[in-house]
Amino acid sequence: MKRLILQALSSAEGPVSGEALSRAVGKSRTAIWQWIKELREDGYVIDAAPNRGYRLLSRPDRLYPWEIQSRLKTRVIGREIEYRPVVDSTNDLAKTMAKDGAAEGLVVVAEEQRKGKGRRGRSWASPFGLGVWVSVLLRPAIAPYDAPQAALVAALAAARAVEGEVGVEAQIKWPNDILVGGLKTAGILVEMDAELEEVRSLVIGVGINVNLSRQELPEDARSRATSLMEAAGRKIDRVELLAAFLTRLEESYFTWIEKGFAAILPALREKAAYLGERVEVIEAGRRWQGIARDLGDDGALLVEDDSGQLVAVYAAEVSLRPGQGARSGQGRAGA
Repeated sequence: MKRLILQALSSAEGPVSGEALSRAVGKSRTAIWQWIKELREDGYVIDAAPNRGYRLLSRPDRLYPWEIQSRLKTRVIGREIEYRPVVDSTNDLAKTMAKDGAAEGLVVVAEEQRKGKGRRGRSWASPFGLGVWVSVLLRPAIAPYDAPQAALVAALAAARAVEGEVGVEAQIKWPNDILVGGLKTAGILVEMDAELEEVRSLVIGVGINVNLSRQELPEDARSRATSLMEAAGRKIDRVELLAAFLTRLEESYFTWIEKGFAAILPALREKAAYLGERVEVIEAGRRWQGIARDLGDDGALLVEDDSGQLVAVYAAEVSLRPGQGARSGQGRAGA
């Protein structure tokens, strides 16, 4: 109902009478007044002039479900949106709702996370109203060993949304980060509930630093992280960005499920950072260096070690080692 009222107010060139709103949404004028009151409590500035009607003056900077859904171009993702002003973790809430039977496409979004999570048990700073902190529930018919590809599927969607809505170039740092100007602006965490041969659910958590100033970033991350506002030099519309990401995610997701990972691999290669660069790989407690050469057909990072052997890396920390140069061969430079 809020979405319908806002659509009616937004599309009008002037004030809209209570009677006209009543006809537009099929509710009484008394009910319309109650919904207007709730919208004002939500932060909307709505002018009411006697004998003239209602006029929408401004919208709050909030990720309300009706605001997101009015901009979505999806069939599945976002049909249900669970909104919380503050939550411990959107991923944890989405996993709980998944176990309770929530349908594929559920979106959990919060203005703030008190215990936001990154990979390998790290925390993710998620201050109120400054980012996009969101989780999406998917139930793909895939084998568990293919589940890590979901992080790259989401990364491609995030990179495309950032470029389309913000107008800055975005790259994918394998396997789950988005870089702008070589600095981290977003991270992705995929958590799986599976049996031996069947995935019951995937929860894809995405954190995007949107309107944080440099001072609002964690002090220990300022040398390697940034926000979209800092990169673009202007405040970013979080609702538009989130709707664009969810729309792009559905596109990438169904391409992956219906046509296979090979169908999105060329786009991933185009967006991949560090290809052709010397990197350090940390896996299973071992550190080694080599040249990042390519992405494998299954999403692995292919790194040429110092003996010339091409190694497929599946689960590791990978960081750039600038100034050391590529040892041999061809490669496209990344961020």
